[in-house]
Amino acid sequence: MNKKITIAIDAMGGDNSPDKTIHGLSLFLKENKSDDVFFNLFGDEPKIIDKIKKYSIKKGLYKIIHTASVVSDDETPLTAIKNSKNTSMWNCVKSQIGGDSNISLSAGNTGVLMVISKMILKMMSQVSKPALAALWPNQKGMTVVLDLGANIECSDDNLIDFSELGSALYKSLYSNVTPRVSLLNIGSEEIKGTESLKKAYIKLKELSNNKNFIFKGYIEGNKLMDGDTDVIVTDGFTGNVALKTAEGTAKFITDNLKKSLTQNFFSKISLFFSFFALKSFKSKLDPRKYNGAILLGLNGPVVKSHGGTDAVGFYHSIDLCYRMVKGNLLEEIRSNLSHLNDGK
Repeated sequence: MNKKITIAIDAMGGDNSPDKTIHGLSLFLKENKSDDVFFNLFGDEPKIIDKIKKYSIKKGLYKIIHTASVVSDDETPLTAIKNSKNTSMWNCVKSQIGGDSNISLSAGNTGVLMVISKMILKMMSQVSKPALAALWPNQKGMTVVLDLGANIECSDDNLIDFSELGSALYKSLYSNVTPRVSLLNIGSEEIKGTESLKKAYIKLKELSNNKNFIFKGYIEGNKLMDGDTDVIVTDGFTGNVALKTAEGTAKFITDNLKKSLTQNFFSKISLFFSFFALKSFKSKLDPRKYNGAILLGLNGPVVKSHGGTDAVGFYHSIDLCYRMVKGNLLEEIRSNLSHLNDGK
């Protein structure tokens, strides 16, 4: 891309902001030395300037757009329609209209962000429902998983849309790869699952011939982290349960491992000799490295950072935004969706 990548950031969203958001931005700029990225920062200008000085961010890399209001954590999607039009979140998303920004990032209220994004950016014409996607670690790399909670119930056509959206996301992050797509189910046999899953299975086998992705069939919950597929597709209810289960399991493992290795003198000795291996293990399970849920299916990409993450987690969500835009996410999505009307 010849034009600079422009990332819009809701600097006031989430816990401990704008300190967290601006600190995360400074971490990104220290790691990313390229001159192809610019930031539109939305929020309370005096507070943002104070944090920019604190973290020594150079001028010329950002623009501050002052907004006096912030979407509160207890705001409901219904009231947000009336109350959020002058907030940092609203203006962050709206900046994509007219091309001022390529992507929007917020750590604020999830429900409100989804409603605002859908109102402002509108759905792509070929997609009936948006999807929340995220990157999960596996034994061999990373997996895109969607939907993670945007839609409780999904039809077979919705699952097909998600397959196209997810594979486009994967290609934007990992170029020159034909993604492998699987449907999450209670078994690997074709006869198992809901009617929507069975219909989606048949249609995805046909769509796989378009070379946008390779359909691998069904995948069970105990195989999610094996790394034998690149995109895992499910409805939002099942996806959210899987996400929370994975997060809880990771926390259970790390907490109990720490407890076991510090309970007596001999375990502390073993900790000393296995320090570097355990450090690598901890890094692999660090949720901050995978921070950022991507709202797909709109006419502009929106990323939701976890509200409770720290600056390191927010840095990773900025990096995710940068990589998706650099990988031409919207172009990949439009290419994948171009044949759907004929395939459904």
